[in-house]
Amino acid sequence: MSRGQVTIFIIVAIIIVASIAAYFLFRGTIQTSVPKEILPAYNYFLSCIEDETNLAASLMESQAGYLDPPEFEAGSVYAPFSSYLNFMNTGVPYWYYISGNGVAKEQIPSKEKMKAQLEEYLDARVAACDFKQFEAQGFAVEKGAPKVSANIGQTKITLDINMPLTISFGSQVSRLTSHKVSVDSKLGKFYDIAKKIYNKEKNSEFLENYGIDVLRLYAPVDGVEMTCSPKVWMQSKVKDEFKQALEANTGAIKVKGSYYALTNKEDNYFVQDIGDSISEQVNFAYSPNWPTRVEIYPNEDPMIAEPVGLQEGLGILGFCYVPYHFVYDVSYPVLIQIYDNEEMFQFPVAVVIDKNKAAHAIDTEALPEAVPELCEHKLTQMQVSTYNTKLEPVNANISFKCFDTSCDIGETNPSLNALFPQCVNGYIIASAEGYSTKNYLISSVQSGQADIILDKLYNLDLDVLLNGVELTDEQAIIYLTEVNGTNNFAFAYPEQKKISLSEGQYEVEVYVYKNSTISFPGTTTTKCVETAQPGIGGIFGATKENCFDINVPSQTVSFAIAGGGKTNYYFVESELESSKTIKINAQSLPAPTSLEQLQNNYNLLDEKSLWVELI
Repeated sequence: MSRGQVTIFIIVAIIIVASIAAYFLFRGTIQTSVPKEILPAYNYFLSCIEDETNLAASLMESQAGYLDPPEFEAGSVYAPFSSYLNFMNTGVPYWYYISGNGVAKEQIPSKEKMKAQLEEYLDARVAACDFKQFEAQGFAVEKGAPKVSANIGQTKITLDINMPLTISFGSQVSRLTSHKVSVDSKLGKFYDIAKKIYNKEKNSEFLENYGIDVLRLYAPVDGVEMTCSPKVWMQSKVKDEFKQALEANTGAIKVKGSYYALTNKEDNYFVQDIGDSISEQVNFAYSPNWPTRVEIYPNEDPMIAEPVGLQEGLGILGFCYVPYHFVYDVSYPVLIQIYDNEEMFQFPVAVVIDKNKAAHAIDTEALPEAVPELCEHKLTQMQVSTYNTKLEPVNANISFKCFDTSCDIGETNPSLNALFPQCVNGYIIASAEGYSTKNYLISSVQSGQADIILDKLYNLDLDVLLNGVELTDEQAIIYLTEVNGTNNFAFAYPEQKKISLSEGQYEVEVYVYKNSTISFPGTTTTKCVETAQPGIGGIFGATKENCFDINVPSQTVSFAIAGGGKTNYYFVESELESSKTIKINAQSLPAPTSLEQLQNNYNLLDEKSLWVELI
């Protein structure tokens, strides 16, 4: 190649570079200003971005900071929470919850994740801004692919959008590549407050502690009452009253700030200090309609606490009292909302009380307890079939119990072939709706077969009489204990007037109580005993008399034993099937006028019989 040809190529390259530079220079000159004829279309474009940003911020605030919520995870009977709280038909992701398999989980979006989701959302929505109304007026619009960069501040969301946009109208043309939008929003501020509240809850468990206080104030947990009558609570009533109290007390919780005024010093109990004084509104909410688990142990309904002091040999006490202790497992959601007149950020958390104590622990096993080691080693093949007394197949849930460990096995449909843990003299437990639970003794050290007959439960009305007369202002406690069986029932009459029984031999006990105003005055008795004298005299057997006073408190028995009795009765299935009502007639006892007579009435119950009739 000659020198002249090289020179020509250099000149052409310079011309091309200069042309490109001129194009971009010219282009930049055009985009510095938008002609007034094109301004309405461009202002619409900016307004479209603002609207989409406001919508995105509102969605994030209502969905605990998420635009794209995490994957849904269902709850279970042990942990009623899914990974979402259904609030006004909107799924709000929990920041803390217990999964269906009992694992404590967090799902809190970081600001970086919120920013990324917002940018991804706006990338799609900005491209969809529709210029049809302007195109109908003669505008021509060409759009490129947008790339949004967002910043979530305390009171504003600012956007830098890189998007080629050419708008022309007649001879006027405007080409722009970058756009800036600022939107008023407290998303960042509300999120920061929410994080502080959550961290306070995580570190101090204040929601659990409030729940425990409500439990002890509105439900029987533990205590002693000076009375000679048993204390009786219905589980359904205890649970309902607890939930109602929980709703009222949760709504009273506040964080330290200026958005409220306390009417008295006692209200300081409900104030939590999260490290800052908050000027925005903060609301804590719970509804009894939300998924809630309340388990009471012992799991008996009614809940009965028997008096101490009336039993034979305890008359020396001179008084009687009722001790009680119940254990609760409670799980419920609390929705926390931060808001003003225009915006509201909300997120729910699960509150867990385990065995009357707070149980808020991240990354630990929660409810139910871990699978026992025995249940992890199922080695023996067994076949289980379940039938009713007519030898008709019945679908039943099967579990296996070895000593104090129980393992879920499966369901007969109508038979079950499954592996069982190895155990000598274990029990196959078969339970089916409408049937009495049956324990089947078996050794599972080698393969075998079990055919289990389930007794059907029959629903009957319950009618209790005293000397042949229906109870009016009296109350009764009825115990039915299956002889050589597993069914044990307790009923509080007249609160419970329905009973479910299966065929079998039962011991029936009835205690009838009626209103009383018997008062036992307090007494002081002096007791003296011989004790060894101090010093050397005591070594040689010298004694002295020491006396002390025994103070017996005064008592008023407002509910005294009025009658009752015991009997054994075999309930035949044909009788249960053809009957609608079980009548139990108890005998009356003399009205007590002293504590000794009251105690004697309990002893007389062993001599009183009952008449049981199915009609």
